[in-house]
Formats: sequence, structure tokens, C-alpha cells
Amino acid sequence: MNKQGLFVSILVCLFMAYPVQAEERNFSVIKNYALLSNASYEGESSARDESKRQGYEFSQYGTASGVEVAYFLGTNHKTRTQIIAVRGTANIDNVYVDADFKLMLDKHTSNMLHSGFAASGAAIYKAVKPKLKRDYTINTTGHSLGGAVALVLAMYLEQDEFTVGKVITFGQPKVTNITGAKRYNYMDITRVVTPKDVVPLVPPFDPIDIKNADLYWHTGEELILLEGKEYSTASGIPSMLRTVQFFKETPDERNIQNHFMTLYIELINKKLNDPKKVPYKTGISVYDWF
Repeated sequence: MNKQGLFVSILVCLFMAYPVQAEERNFSVIKNYALLSNASYEGESSARDESKRQGYEFSQYGTASGVEVAYFLGTNHKTRTQIIAVRGTANIDNVYVDADFKLMLDKHTSNMLHSGFAASGAAIYKAVKPKLKRDYTINTTGHSLGGAVALVLAMYLEQDEFTVGKVITFGQPKVTNITGAKRYNYMDITRVVTPKDVVPLVPPFDPIDIKNADLYWHTGEELILLEGKEYSTASGIPSMLRTVQFFKETPDERNIQNHFMTLYIELINKKLNDPKKVPYKTGISVYDWF
């Protein structure tokens, strides 16, 4: 394929996998989801306390059988909402889930999904489904692996015609391919990231593979936490270009530090009052690839 043909293919993919733009972000809401995601790491007592602080009845806490991924379910009868928070990587079993990059057909959703995340999502969904309420709106959240599983859970809920509300994830790796991303772009999905966090960029994006149907692709809007009150948003091709930009640099300890929930919460706190949205600039032209 010549350069012009490849460029046209890229533009087609941009059209296919570009989500509906979300409203201006309420960082107080995002902070609440971040605190729930953070509590999932700290055990049942912390999860219970944070759920109660946010007005949720603590409905269930557990570890998904076979994958050792912890989660909890909260129910707010006043607002008629439920939330599922999923813990990120915390042990060697979780590392094996993260490392399983193979895309496989998920029978429940008929999508191609990361096999490790799909297995974890299926196990948690089976465990929480008896306590889910059909007439409530169900939200999901999580950090890292937990964010990926939270998105899979939202896919399962959508497939079974539950009312899915917000999906807010932090440092979430990719879950599905271009076709799967396109299918769920109508949902209220926010992927909160920090600029130097490498996890949301894996598996890496190679522009030469743009026509590959099994190319990993993000769904939803990416919310990039910049310094101070500033933040940017990106999706589709602009979001994926972050991978090209990122891997031009040599990874260092900042990439680990930028993945910690402590930094996410610190940056969110700075945006609670008068956050400033600035244009997202990749600094890269698609013509630079060729």
C-alpha cells in the first residue's frame, strides 16, 4: 500500500473509533471514583468505609475465583445506583492476567477481548449478578487491571440490558480491538491517565498495523491529567498517537510513579476548583510515520 492509501485507511479508522464527546468534566465525581478505586487495594474495611462515606450500602466484597482479582459492590437506594469497583494488579496471579495479551472471541459479548481481562470480568460478573438491580443504574470503576476489568463488566452489563451509567477508569490498559471500541463509543466511558503512565499505552500501537482487524484500540474519551489545574482530552487517533510519542523516549522510574493512584488523586485534587481545559497536542503528524 502507498502512503496515500495508508493515510486514507488511518482516517477511516479515526471515523470508526471516535467516541461521542463527553460534557465538561466534574472532577469531584472523578475524585469519588478514584477514592473507590484506591480503596479496592486497601482491603474490605477500607472499601466498606469509603462506600459508606459516599452514601453506598456495602453490598458485597470478594475475590473472583480462579483469577484472584478483588472487587466490591456498593448500592445507593436514594439515587438508585450501584457501583462495582475492581482492584488493580496486587499479586502474581494478577500479573499473569495482565500479561495475557491475546485477543480472543468473548462469547458473552461477541467481541474480541483481551483474554485475561475477559476471564476476570466474567468471574466477577457471575459473582455480583445476583445482587444487581435491574431498575438501578450501574457504574463501574477501577485502576490499571481493575480499570480494564471494569470496562469488561460494563460490556457484560450492556449485553444483558442492565442500565449502565458511568465507566471511569484510571491508568487502564487496552481491552478490545477497533471493532469493539466502535461498538461501545456511545457509552459514558472516561479513561483518566497521567502523561507518563505507560500502562494505558499497552499493548503498543504500531501505525503499520492500522488495517489489522485485531489491532488493540481504546474506547471512550481519554482525560489527561496535566500539572496544576490543566487537563486535556483525546480520543481515536489523537489518543493513539500518544503511544507513538511516548515510545520515542527511554522509559525510566517516572513511568512507574505516574501509574500510582496516589499521583492520580493528587492531580485530581488540584482540579477540583476552576479546572482549565487546554488543547491536546501530540506534536506528531501522521505524515511523520512514513
